[in-house]
Amino acid sequence: MAEAILMPRLSDTMTEGVIAAWHKQVGDTVSKGDLLAEIETDKATLELESYQAGTLLHIGTGKGGKLQVNDLLAIIGTAGEDISALLAKSTGGNEVVAAAPVATPVAAAAAPVAASTAIDISTMEEVVLMPRLSDTMTEGVIAGWQKQVGDKVKKGEVLADIETDKATMELESYKDGILLYQGAKAGEKILVNDLLCIIGDAGLDITAIVAASKAVASAPAAAVTTSAATPAAATVLAAPVAVANTVVNEGRIFASPLAKKVASEKGIDLRFVKGTGDNGRITKTDIDGYTPATAAAPAATTSAAPSVSVASVAGQISFDEVPVSQMRKVIARRLSESLFTAPHFYLTMSIDMDAAVAARTKINEVAKVKISFNDMVLKAVALSLKQHPKVNSSWLGDTIRYNHHVNIGVAVAVEEGLLVPVVRFADGKSLSQINVEVKEFAQKAKDKKLQPSDWEGSTFTISNLGMFGIEEFTAIINPPDACILAVGGIAQVPVVKNGQVVPGNVMKLTLSCDHRVVDGATGAAFLQTLKSLLEEPLRMLV
Repeated sequence: MAEAILMPRLSDTMTEGVIAAWHKQVGDTVSKGDLLAEIETDKATLELESYQAGTLLHIGTGKGGKLQVNDLLAIIGTAGEDISALLAKSTGGNEVVAAAPVATPVAAAAAPVAASTAIDISTMEEVVLMPRLSDTMTEGVIAGWQKQVGDKVKKGEVLADIETDKATMELESYKDGILLYQGAKAGEKILVNDLLCIIGDAGLDITAIVAASKAVASAPAAAVTTSAATPAAATVLAAPVAVANTVVNEGRIFASPLAKKVASEKGIDLRFVKGTGDNGRITKTDIDGYTPATAAAPAATTSAAPSVSVASVAGQISFDEVPVSQMRKVIARRLSESLFTAPHFYLTMSIDMDAAVAARTKINEVAKVKISFNDMVLKAVALSLKQHPKVNSSWLGDTIRYNHHVNIGVAVAVEEGLLVPVVRFADGKSLSQINVEVKEFAQKAKDKKLQPSDWEGSTFTISNLGMFGIEEFTAIINPPDACILAVGGIAQVPVVKNGQVVPGNVMKLTLSCDHRVVDGATGAAFLQTLKSLLEEPLRMLV
């Protein structure tokens, strides 16, 4: 009896998969354990093995095509078996693609005008779409192309460096051929699943493919462009020197989505901008380098004002505007969602660090690496979480996950924002192991070499600003964690010991808690355990 194989969920954040390659074709005999296909997920390209024997009767989509998790991927059964009932249950309609995977590009080349509305470029073997390289990525910036149009490309060679919201990663080609088209230049953005490039045989007509991708990309921007055109045009016509501008684009204007957005924000009419991209396409660089003729008018007016004394001029208004980086966009989105959806409350406790200061001095006399106070805090937190599993938990909507493992995220500041690599199973690691791992993560973060496996899977997060002289602060929870610990610096302050006022080393810790998961008493009990370990650090070594 024929059996449907659905697109499996191959990672915890996967919502769809891209067919990187089929190793079996319709009509082939399949044995249990045979490699069916290679599936590109949001994190990696994985091999999918068949869990049954038979004949491959149907393929849900061709190479390069996308399927949502649980969509029909394939059907395996007996040769000649009627599979119409299984196909009827499929809502994706991908059977048309599987029936004629090669016919679509040929038809597109013959009728490019009609194809712009009918072609699904995601099903074409030659098309490479922008992959989702992290669980939070929505768009990527081309940091640099390693291959140029006309270059030969081999499977496994690096095509381009893609800047995501968390790191700059190398994108390898999964096929051989010639690079025929690039969807964006270095520095430009491409949305996930938009056309990144085309790799195929020399002489392939890519006109219909490019036109189809541009039609999809420009469709949502059309309304914005139309609505913005009227005020932009009015501004130009109202200025006395606007007549000096020359119209260089008439009819349909080809421009990247980013160029359209920047032009709209700056009030630039795209009719007057000369594009330097393929086929005269306007890019963000063209917009940045465009100077309207009206720009000189305000300066002339200011210099001609007779009532202003030169001596009264104290300075000039000046500022820089830079595009928001991918990383900063995701930081803004995720932390806003956390703060406004998770009911935060905060618990602050002062820790007597005299014993920790003395212990660290003795430890560093024999340790192969220099142990930091941050290492001691991380170890103490890990041991405390084992005693308080409700703090080591995650809010999942309908369920609360109480984690038995302790994976601690360590917030690392980089130039573009903040990354949180994860020290896994921290409760079982020594202070020296923690020290080495944190330092390696910090360097990889600054070099933009962190991989998705480095920052995913935390159960608790620590943010330490003590080294910057910050005594106390509150932090926003890093979802889906239930808590985050804000660590301040160690300050020498007067303290009372044995009835005497003496100098003491005090460090303040603030625990931010998600009240949906952690109650006040639970958070307080965790801090008490943490306090006892830091004030008697030898207990951490037992």
